[in-house]
Amino acid sequence: MTAKIEKTTVELWLRDVPQDKVFWFRDGRTAKNLNEFTWTLYGIGDETFRHHVLRGQNDFSNWVKDVIGDATLANQLQKATTRTAAARRVEKRVDWLKAKL
Repeated sequence: MTAKIEKTTVELWLRDVPQDKVFWFRDGRTAKNLNEFTWTLYGIGDETFRHHVLRGQNDFSNWVKDVIGDATLANQLQKATTRTAAARRVEKRVDWLKAKL
């Protein structure tokens, strides 16, 4: 993981994103922060997961990088090949970040 992250950065990454930056899953669910993102990933179907990651890009990784700002987690999501693996990576990162507060 990352060696040193400022508390203000952690708070920024864990907060709700602006309404126009919410992640919209193909099945209509949304996530406005990493915690919601984790639990929604656990709940989506495999078809929804594939829609977001197997079209030549990774929407999950892009959202985390471009909206949340966490490049480390974004890189980890690039490597996740199942929704459960993706959810576990996000959950582990969120737990790690919360421990930094």
